[in-house]
Amino acid sequence: MVTEPLLDPDSSREYLRDWKGRVDRAAAATQAMAERLGDLRISAVDGNELAEVTIDSNGVLVDVRFTERIHRVTPDAVSRAVLTAQGIARRKVAELSRQIIDETMGPGSTAGRVIEQRLRGAADE
Repeated sequence: MVTEPLLDPDSSREYLRDWKGRVDRAAAATQAMAERLGDLRISAVDGNELAEVTIDSNGVLVDVRFTERIHRVTPDAVSRAVLTAQGIARRKVAELSRQIIDETMGPGSTAGRVIEQRLRGAADE
């Protein structure tokens, strides 16, 4: 008598053990990725070295530092410097986030792509 593999108790147990193993590995990878992304901070300086900004993995500004050179330029130039440095930092964050996602979730991971899209959306807000 031929039995369907999932109807066979031994095959079903093995299938469930394998499935649980995959779920456990995916959960561990997701946790590792979340921790690394949560710790990610990137700093960047504008081309005129007026401002340095630091952002987190979501693109949120967490620090801004100005050099003494800001006293020699207009406030508009300082504003542009901050925005330029922030843009540079966001590009770096996107690149590093992609590397972290690939290293923890695997290149081409569907879950990784979804997470990357969410991060990109948060950074654009």
